[in-house]
Amino acid sequence: MADAPIHTLATIVEHRGSVLYQVELSNGKTLLAHLSKPLALAGTMFPTGATVRIELTPYDFDQARILGAEDPQPGSLADAEAAEDHS
Repeated sequence: MADAPIHTLATIVEHRGSVLYQVELSNGKTLLAHLSKPLALAGTMFPTGATVRIELTPYDFDQARILGAEDPQPGSLADAEAAEDHS
């Protein structure tokens, strides 16, 4: 039985590539995070300082998957997964 993933919030520190970001956890640890497939396909980009939901495996705390924006503002970059849920 696989261990459940860990979900938490992080802040975007730096954009590192088309789907890669350097993010910082609330405890100060920085790690590399990539966009989830739905976000990448939607062309989603997050500005520096944005708060995002991330997913980590219990086996590797140096990499994460970005699941979406924590608190999207009207008119800002859309959270692709939230948009899919409302379709």
